Amino acid sequence: MLQSRRTFLKTTALASAALAVGSPLGVFAKPAKRLKIGGFTKELQSLSYEETAEVVSKMGWDGIECPVRSGGHVEPERVEDDLPRMVDALRKRDLDLHVIATGIRSLSDPYTERVLRTAGRLGIRYYRMGWWKYNFSRSIQKQLDDIVPQLKDLAALNAECGITGIYQNHSGSNYVGAPLWDIYELVSRVDSDYVGCHFDIGHATVEGGFTWQINYERIKKYIRAVIVKDFKWSYASTRFGDVEWCPLGDGMIKMEFFKLLKDSDFNGPLTMHFEYHVEGEGRQRIDNWIMAMTKDAEVLRSWIT
Repeated sequence: MLQSRRTFLKTTALASAALAVGSPLGVFAKPAKRLKIGGFTKELQSLSYEETAEVVSKMGWDGIECPVRSGGHVEPERVEDDLPRMVDALRKRDLDLHVIATGIRSLSDPYTERVLRTAGRLGIRYYRMGWWKYNFSRSIQKQLDDIVPQLKDLAALNAECGITGIYQNHSGSNYVGAPLWDIYELVSRVDSDYVGCHFDIGHATVEGGFTWQINYERIKKYIRAVIVKDFKWSYASTRFGDVEWCPLGDGMIKMEFFKLLKDSDFNGPLTMHFEYHVEGEGRQRIDNWIMAMTKDAEVLRSWIT
């Protein structure tokens, strides 16, 4: 018996709705967000740029955060020669240079313009800034007031170069940015797309404990990249407790953070930092780091998939 036209149309409409809502292949389904991950190469600086790119590719990263500072993987005075070499080595393997880590805090820093113009020409989107520390003999508010003009000047140069400066929150008694609300004050007063936050969930959890989510919600509008590292409290010392950095998954940071991140408008890179200890000397230590970094990447990928 032939289906009536009305029944056919009703059945087709229901099937289409079910496909769009219930199936990941539905034409109206929202595609899953794939966050890019990478790592800070501070512990790999004894490797050449080609060797670094090869190792990163094998570890399954999407790119790197590269130290471009005194004693870094790229020395600032050689940035025009060496940063393109690093970028070329990465791009040959379809990898990105997500962030350069610098000591830049103002236009008066000697290599600021050379570093930023070179990075901008290479299409690098972000640089991690240097940090400030509070002097408790002066007003905290006055010190924040003094930082704002420096950031505004940097924002103008950043706009020229097409690169964004991002300020990392640390933990500690005198860091500007340990309480994330002071970063919020700074970047909101500068009010530029070219200055933002490099949000460190490890340090945010050290400082915020159970309130890390409040701090995240406060600053999330300005987050351009995220630093991922884990820690636990150590009570081996005579003090109340010390931070002991550890491999991902062995410590205190919460997986819920990554769900919030995926559900937000964030589309920047996640860069793993490695503050914990590995054994060995020379090449053996490098190999041990590679194994540790690979494991951390596997854990992080499982959290964001």
